[in-house]
Amino acid sequence: MVHRATSVPFSPRRPHRRRDAPPAGTREKLLEAAGQVFAEKGYYKATIREICRLAKTNVAAVNYTFGDKLGLYTEVLRGCVRAPEMAQITAALDEARSPEELVRRVIHVRLKSLCARDRPQWGFRIMMHEFSQPTPAMGRVVDEGMRPIYTRMLKALGVMLGLPPEHEKTRLCNNSIFGQVLFYAFSSPVLSRLQPELKLTPEQLERIADHISEFSLAYLKQVSQQQPAQSNSNSASKFPDRNNGCQSPVHDAGPKSKV
Repeated sequence: MVHRATSVPFSPRRPHRRRDAPPAGTREKLLEAAGQVFAEKGYYKATIREICRLAKTNVAAVNYTFGDKLGLYTEVLRGCVRAPEMAQITAALDEARSPEELVRRVIHVRLKSLCARDRPQWGFRIMMHEFSQPTPAMGRVVDEGMRPIYTRMLKALGVMLGLPPEHEKTRLCNNSIFGQVLFYAFSSPVLSRLQPELKLTPEQLERIADHISEFSLAYLKQVSQQQPAQSNSNSASKFPDRNNGCQSPVHDAGPKSKV
């Protein structure tokens, strides 16, 4: 028996297609949809499919843009605390010529940033979920968006108080200042009922920041005057220079080095 060879048409293998990038604007749509869903259900109960349905996109777009659900949530949380603005905030603080000026700048910059009108309405609710059920994303957000300013404030307050940055009194003062700022940032639902006439306009935020600054600096001055004279001449009265790490003393008179 003779077997005739049959010709099989050649079909070249299709090259592996590279995953296409999602359409322009997908990232913004996902962040907005995720903010709404995470605000309503929290991180643990929210689902990617629900977010994608609201954003009118697919799950692959989340994986391509953010990696996974935690990556998407981390970006949403960063937006809530304005972490992406750290470069601009740091630049503003670098212009401070004294510890007192740095404290004022921190208060003004953070209050205006956290209470900005373009801040999503769902930010407050997401933070409430995060406070009650912390997620792994909080560590990154704290390290990136909060710790740098918090540490610089501790050093500045230590200079003003004549105490080490890690001293309990220094930390208490730092926490009190940040607490006043965060009150206006995350208590708007309460404030709108207690003080309905209060509108956080740019002009009003400027006055609030001035008040927090004057209120805080007055107490810091009082505490510093109560410290023993020796404590004002110890190592706490020196502030690390951010350029070379050297210790440069801060004097009461004459031009003051940047902090």
